[in-house]
Amino acid sequence: MDWITANTPVSYPDALGFMEARVDAIRAGQAPECVWLLEHPSLYTAGTSAKIEDLLYPRFPVFETGRGGQYTYHGPGQRVAYVMRDLKKHQAEPDLKRYIHNLEEWVIQTLKDFDVVGDRREGRVGIWVDRGNGVEEKISAIGVRVRHWITYHGVSINVNPDLEHFNGIIPCGVRGAGVCSLKSLGKDVTMAELDAALKSSWAKIME
Repeated sequence: MDWITANTPVSYPDALGFMEARVDAIRAGQAPECVWLLEHPSLYTAGTSAKIEDLLYPRFPVFETGRGGQYTYHGPGQRVAYVMRDLKKHQAEPDLKRYIHNLEEWVIQTLKDFDVVGDRREGRVGIWVDRGNGVEEKISAIGVRVRHWITYHGVSINVNPDLEHFNGIIPCGVRGAGVCSLKSLGKDVTMAELDAALKSSWAKIME
């Protein structure tokens, strides 16, 4: 397994090109599986279930993508973890739902390192934080695509992005719920600290 960290923001087309090439190389036995940690410049992506009415104000470039899910914002201060993994190597019967469940657990366990309780919500993709008084806010988005049982795309965790940038969309099509970050929860976490926690949690959940 390769762990790659980008030190400068990666454009979405460059990221997609890298992932598609890596999936092909993994399938051909020419490259190991990979987790790629990066940040994007501000942009929106539209998953396969995206509804145009959820694109409220496209103040940033919008990219169509083949991953599952709806509209998502990516930008500085948000850690994106793209996972290129051959499910046939790790599951006797490849199971996409179980893989997504494991991605969710990976994020949940990572957040625990910073005393943040993240949870799943029935019927919703991603990880949510209960702010009390019936208020729920999303801290992590998840979107996956699979080709020949090799995954790509992955998860994002809001560390310290500009949360106002989410206002241009209905994030993941969920109305009446907000978006939070580690910073908005009072947690001053660096990308390096989050990356270390992601690697540690990965070893517990995915290996």
